[in-house]
Amino acid sequence: MIAFIFPGQGSQYAGMGRVFADNFPVARQTFVEASDTLGLDMADLCFNGPEEALRLTTNTQPAILTASIAVWRVVQQEIGLTAAYAAGHSLGEYSALVAAGALEFSDAVRTVRQRGAFMQEAVPVGVGAMAAVIGLDGEELAAVCREAAQGEVVAPANFNSPGQVVIAGHAEAVERASALAKQRGAKRALLLPVSAPFHCALMAPAGERLRTVLAGVEIHPLSVPVVTNVEAEPNIDPVRVRELLVAQVSAPVRWEESVRRMEELGVTRFIELGPGKVLTGLIKRIANNAAGQGVEDLAGLKAL
Repeated sequence: MIAFIFPGQGSQYAGMGRVFADNFPVARQTFVEASDTLGLDMADLCFNGPEEALRLTTNTQPAILTASIAVWRVVQQEIGLTAAYAAGHSLGEYSALVAAGALEFSDAVRTVRQRGAFMQEAVPVGVGAMAAVIGLDGEELAAVCREAAQGEVVAPANFNSPGQVVIAGHAEAVERASALAKQRGAKRALLLPVSAPFHCALMAPAGERLRTVLAGVEIHPLSVPVVTNVEAEPNIDPVRVRELLVAQVSAPVRWEESVRRMEELGVTRFIELGPGKVLTGLIKRIANNAAGQGVEDLAGLKAL
């Protein structure tokens, strides 16, 4: 049984998707569709950068979505491969919903550009931070965060894999939690080069602004269940999609649980569609009886 998985922010790089656009009209058209929707040359942004432009959250989110859907469309056309489940890491959940037929691509790319702006504007630059903590389990780290908060916000934001959890919140609280985590046995606590503290309570205002946007987006029936970041459970109900996407902005990404749940449901192959191989690397650390495989270039497509 196969699951399609889609990358999130941090997987972007200049050149992503170019080889697919050069070789497959359906991929080329995906970039044109995104450009027409946003009034922004998405092919130029994805293929040429520069990196500083690609790192801007309002650009990063639609760029990764577009590159991922270009790859997914090529896989559909050239191989005709179908999956039993779809999932994505944070932003990648929008790619999964496009693949499941719940969202039109143009609606998704428009929504994630606004999502990126809302998330960036929710917290002034420098007020928030995120850090990757290596070597503590989620429960231990949640306790550390509660102790370090001291009236501020800091909490687990991404449960990525065993012993790899990202925390987010007020910058000083994140620093306190990082130091305390190392005292409690964490191997490392590394501040991440991000522009906002994603997936924590500080993002709640962004979620409310996103709710207004999503109210105007049509949600179609899902052709396959999408395992959501918020619940780490498959959702097939289109009525729940909006609420889950709103909650996702300020709730932690339960990626490790999501992968384990798909394994329980019978998934034996996770195919990552889009730039980078971050999720494929996480699959190796999470899954006991399943393999991960990335498709971000022609060699990956041929291997698939």
